Amino acid sequence: MIIDCHGHYTTAPKQLENFRARQLAGMIDPALRPKVEDLGITDEMLCESVEKAQLKFQRERGTDLTIFSPKAAGMQHHYGDERVSTQWAQVCNDLIYRLTQLYPANFAATCQLPQVPGLSPKNCLPELERCVNELGFVGVNVNPDPSGGWWKDPPLTDRHWYPLYEKLVELDVPMMVHVSSSCNACFHATGAHYINADTTAVMQLIQGDLFKDFPNLRVIVPHGGGAVPYHFGRYRGLALNLKRSSLEEHLFKNVFFDTCVYDQRGIDLLTDVIPHDNLLFASEMVGAVKGLDPNTGYYFDDTRRYVDEAKALSEASRKKIYETNALKVFPRLKAALARREKHLESQA
Repeated sequence: MIIDCHGHYTTAPKQLENFRARQLAGMIDPALRPKVEDLGITDEMLCESVEKAQLKFQRERGTDLTIFSPKAAGMQHHYGDERVSTQWAQVCNDLIYRLTQLYPANFAATCQLPQVPGLSPKNCLPELERCVNELGFVGVNVNPDPSGGWWKDPPLTDRHWYPLYEKLVELDVPMMVHVSSSCNACFHATGAHYINADTTAVMQLIQGDLFKDFPNLRVIVPHGGGAVPYHFGRYRGLALNLKRSSLEEHLFKNVFFDTCVYDQRGIDLLTDVIPHDNLLFASEMVGAVKGLDPNTGYYFDDTRRYVDEAKALSEASRKKIYETNALKVFPRLKAALARREKHLESQA
């Protein structure tokens, strides 16, 4: 089985964007605030939005299940207040839930949190519990920089984040480190801000001792781990300079990287450097890079091709990356897979 641990709902109907615009306009004029009932997205619209995109690519590329979350760039935690962010997270998460019900064979769910710059993530716990306990979500995206490129919140190792980590451990769900859009013109959102955040998160984890306090916390660093695998000696050396144990001992019981790297050479390096127990298959389709690679004629984000061809991987390692590591990192995925099997049996 091939489980894609990193997909976003980037093809939502226009009505979602319109709802967001009314939300933000309501910050100025309360009379313009929309109600959830005003969203106006039918099941037919949801089906149409994924049939010619995510589902088409699943079929063509031979993947089975995508762990699906709201559009990362659309989280926009730097806009709005706590009320706006809470409503926006609920609306976006409910759409993901509806898609998992319409397509239980194709999608499992990861949620967005109602983060607000400078506010304790305690405010996120009710929505996290709702998504996991009531809607069956298997993971959560955590934005380490809800200020949108200005990095005003404390590092991920600060006690500021501990209420969220305590709840993640209690619920037994992993977090994926994932920023949203950038409002800092110095940082292109997907080309700089995303990769900066991945790299920054790993360096923060090297500097701190988070996993002494949370030995069961699981963290996924997407986009191939940012710069880390490609400068592994630098980070190993920095860890030693900081009197840490080996990087492998300090991080790799808890930290995992995905395969959202859009070049065979990058995947070859990633799979050569990072322990195969710490890699999860992912494509982030339809996401940051949507076009065809003129050098190959294939889509950049068709990452299965790269993993299939990676010379450092045995068939046993490929199975880990494609399936068993995801089941280890996302324990609640087992229930989603049981629903999937039941659905497929009913369709046979």
